[in-house]
Amino acid sequence: MLSLFHTADWHLGHYLHGVSRQFEHQRFLDWLLGELLSKQADALIVAGDIFDSANPSAAAQARFYEFLVKTRTRQPDLDVILIGGNHDSASRLDAPSPILNALGVKIVGGLMRDDQGGIDWDRLIVPLTNKSGEITAWCGAMPFLRNADLPAGEQGSDSLIAGVTMLYAELIAQLQKKSTPGESLILTGHCYMVNGCLSELSERKILGGNQHALPVELFPDNIAYVALGHLHLAQRVGLNEHIRYSGSPIPLSFDEAGYTHQVVQVDIKPGLPLETMAVKIPRSIELIRIPNGKDFAVLSELVFQWKTCSLKITFRRSNGRSLN
Repeated sequence: MLSLFHTADWHLGHYLHGVSRQFEHQRFLDWLLGELLSKQADALIVAGDIFDSANPSAAAQARFYEFLVKTRTRQPDLDVILIGGNHDSASRLDAPSPILNALGVKIVGGLMRDDQGGIDWDRLIVPLTNKSGEITAWCGAMPFLRNADLPAGEQGSDSLIAGVTMLYAELIAQLQKKSTPGESLILTGHCYMVNGCLSELSERKILGGNQHALPVELFPDNIAYVALGHLHLAQRVGLNEHIRYSGSPIPLSFDEAGYTHQVVQVDIKPGLPLETMAVKIPRSIELIRIPNGKDFAVLSELVFQWKTCSLKITFRRSNGRSLN
């Protein structure tokens, strides 16, 4: 069996209305490390938007690399695959890849081409091993595809989708060359699929706008699992249990306050149906609207209510009795 964890859209370094999310991100990363250890996962896939911006702060980068070091130190056999998203800088992620590869961490910030314009497909193909060290699956680590990555001459929404389809078809062909019968095929992607549920306040439009949604036919039936990033609400694509967005680990805007945040645990067993399980992420800080709903409170009324509440709490603490 191969047990992998799928997560995405960490957005390390994120601020919400000027408030740092550093505490929430650290709590999530600590929790994730604990889950990987307790569940004895074989692989971790992070499907893009690792950072919130192309130029993340030193603190955000330190948090990221500290997590990778802790993960590999405490679980040295864990396969770790990370891809770049539309918020990430492909070159910034790719720059330390030789060092990370030596540590057993595979990171693919973007596509790389040789002098003749050919794509380095081997760089995107990663073997995944089980607890016995046997290769049980191959992952095609496709990063977020920018317009410049598409085949030359592709213009317009239909051609754009055709260009993405061509790149995935070639990656799948390369995966099939590497794999042997009985070894599963896994893909990653950071993209917007048809009928996906958007968070309009925090999800940046990609590929020329979300009207250029990709069809599910992009992924053939022989792919065991597709680990997607970009949409912050955890969801499957259509009726396909094996094509999923893990969602973001914390709410990145107030319209995501009602989301259930999770990572996806995927168990792949030879000859048996794929098993997916949502592992709920504890929320360290709640996002609360006052009043509840989409209306706004009048500031003077809110301040009055807060002062009244503070007086009640002070009185209750001073005399040890509850105040109704």
